[in-house]
Amino acid sequence: MADPSEILNVIAAQVAAIVYPNGTSSASISGTALNVYAGWPVHSVLNTDILAGTSHISVFPLDGEQKIPTALGRPYREVESGDPTIVATVSDSSVTLSGTVSTPQNVYLLVDGTGYHYAVQSDDTLTTIATAMSTLIPAASNVDAVISIPQAIEIIARIGGVGSQARELRRQTKEFMVTVWAPTTALRDSLGSALDSGLSINSNLQLSDNLPAFMIYSRSMFSQDTQIYRRDIVFSVNYATSQTLSAPQVVAPVISINDYTQPL
Repeated sequence: MADPSEILNVIAAQVAAIVYPNGTSSASISGTALNVYAGWPVHSVLNTDILAGTSHISVFPLDGEQKIPTALGRPYREVESGDPTIVATVSDSSVTLSGTVSTPQNVYLLVDGTGYHYAVQSDDTLTTIATAMSTLIPAASNVDAVISIPQAIEIIARIGGVGSQARELRRQTKEFMVTVWAPTTALRDSLGSALDSGLSINSNLQLSDNLPAFMIYSRSMFSQDTQIYRRDIVFSVNYATSQTLSAPQVVAPVISINDYTQPL
């Protein structure tokens, strides 16, 4: 079932792909340092970074939502299944993605016991997937389709296809705000313009339940607080609360024990 936290991560990944088109180890589109994240900024960190010339881009859900009437009956619909077409190869502290991008499939990295998951989007490339994963993993970065996690001791990478049936229990719209926090008006305007157009190009969102979800531009606001120049871009996301019968390939490792001496 899709929920606002998943939508936050998907939008944040799209934002990162727009401002870091060649990966987070390469220069941003502004040529300056940028921090991209899901959530609201910590003001002490934001103020320090702004004074140092580093801009922030945050993604945050606004309060409230609107229920949308759905058809009665709520039948299950078949969702396309298939084997994964992406390959993830681990070498020391890096992961290289290769193969062909298609949906639906999931990329999963287990880094020192902590799992990080990303649902591949319809307009993704191997580089944007690597950028999304490096945004989720602390201290990670990427160059093209290679993800570097320098402090990792153990990395497990898995790609899984998804086979499922799902039905909508209800459908709602919720607004999400993408905010540029910049030290100058020029940076605010250039980053805001790139995000406005980049996030509006493809309105379809691929969520884990594989039901239709749409992100539509709603409004934009400008403001200034002391030395922080801010632009808010609000998008309305139409998505389903669903019941799913799924058969995804397992990507998160599970330890199964047959007896007390031999774990499998």
